Parts: sequence; structure tokens; C-alpha cells
Amino acid sequence: MQKFIPFAKLSKKAQQEINKSHRKSWGNIDPVTKRPANSKAYNRKKAQAWKDNFPTPELFYYLVKF
Repeated sequence: MQKFIPFAKLSKKAQQEINKSHRKSWGNIDPVTKRPANSKAYNRKKAQAWKDNFPTPELFYYLVKF
């Protein structure tokens, strides 16, 4: 029979092993909370999206010729 050793007096590795055995697994469940983005919050990507749709320089050359 093994001697009883208090948890506080065990080595850190032994404490970690005991703590691991007490923890449970989430299985297939993802514990991260998922919710939609706040539509009123500032979004940098959306704010700078106009740069992608900005007219090309060819348009300006065309306008300058007139």
C-alpha cells in the first residue's frame, strides 16, 4: 500500500498529472462562443473598401484629354 502524501507536498509534475486526470474533455463540442459581429462597431476593412472600387487612372487620363 502506498503512503498518503498531501497534494501540496507533491512535486509539480505529480500535481500536474493529478490535475490532468481531473479535467474533462469537451469531445466534439467547440467551447468558443460564436456570435454575429456588431453591425454598429467600426470595421477597418469595411471603411477602406472604397479604395478597391476606386476608378482606375485610365478614367482620369480620359477626362484630362477633354
